[in-house]
Amino acid sequence: MLEKQAKLVSNTRKHLDVVRKMYEMRFADADVSGMTLQQLRGREGARMRKIYREQAKKWGVSWDGRKYDAEDFSASDPVNQALSAGNVCLYGLASAVITALGCAPSLGFIHVGHEFSFAYDIADLYKAEVTIPLAFELAAEEPPDLPNIMRRRVRNVFSETKLLERMVKDVKYLLQESQPQEQQEVVYLWDNLKEHVEYGISYGKYEEEI
Repeated sequence: MLEKQAKLVSNTRKHLDVVRKMYEMRFADADVSGMTLQQLRGREGARMRKIYREQAKKWGVSWDGRKYDAEDFSASDPVNQALSAGNVCLYGLASAVITALGCAPSLGFIHVGHEFSFAYDIADLYKAEVTIPLAFELAAEEPPDLPNIMRRRVRNVFSETKLLERMVKDVKYLLQESQPQEQQEVVYLWDNLKEHVEYGISYGKYEEEI
C-alpha cells in the first residue's frame, strides 16, 4: 500500500483523482466531477463555515472563527481549545491507522509538506461529524477541565461509531486497495523482472544436501 500511495502522490492526474474522491466523500449528494480543485476547495470552506455557524447557534456559543496559537493553548477561547484537543486525538487515530496499514502519514494529497499530511487528510473527513459538534457542546457546558473532558468524550465517540474500522476502509478506498481475501499471501520477494514473486518457495535448481 505504501508503494501504491507513493505512485498516486507522484502522478499529477492520479493525485488529483484521490483529492476529488476525498471531496466527494464530503459532498455525498452532489456531483462534483466537473469542478476544479479550486472550486472544490472553496465549496469545502463554505461547508465548514456553515457547520461552525450552525453549531454555534445550536449551543448558544459565541464564535469568531477558528483561532489558536500552537505555542499558547490557553490563549484560545473554550470552543477553540476543545477543537484543538479533539482534533489532536483525531490526528493520532488517523496516524495510527495509516501506519498500521503500511502507509506513510507524510505523503498527503490535500495537505502536503508536513510529516502528518496524510493524517490531516484523513482526519478532516470526520471533523464535521466528531470533533466540531462535541467541541461546541462542551464549550456550552463550561466544564472545569474542558480539554481533558474533550479528549475523553472524543475517545468514547471513536468507540461508539467504530471510527477506527471506518478509517481503515476509507484509506483503502482512497488508495484503491481492495480488501484482502482470507488466507491470501501478502508477503513477496522483490524481483527485477516480475516486480515480485511468491516467497516460501525454493528457487534454486538443486537442493543442498545437509
